[in-house]
Amino acid sequence: MSDPDRPTSPDNAADSQADALAASPVRLTAWVHGHVQGVGFRWSTRTKALELGLVGFASNYPDGRVLVVAEGREDATDALLSWLRSTDTPGRVDTVVDSVTGPRGEYTDFQTR
Repeated sequence: MSDPDRPTSPDNAADSQADALAASPVRLTAWVHGHVQGVGFRWSTRTKALELGLVGFASNYPDGRVLVVAEGREDATDALLSWLRSTDTPGRVDTVVDSVTGPRGEYTDFQTR
């Protein structure tokens, strides 16, 4: 709760702006390359996404990649992307190609496909 009698310092204003940006909804699209099929990667991605409050999906592609689409708070999608690039995932991630755009609002949960 803010104090209306307390002057706003530039640091407080910057913190408020950073908090607002972190809470802004975004859409993360991530193509995950490596040995990521047949190792529980999509299920683990779903679990992590749900822990972070994200909606979307993880889907296998015939060429061996996994497509991850996640919508939610920017800080949560950043955390998911960091996890996708970490050594904590099942299998072996060689590279992640990602983009962040505005959310489309198409999802109500996180699914594996």
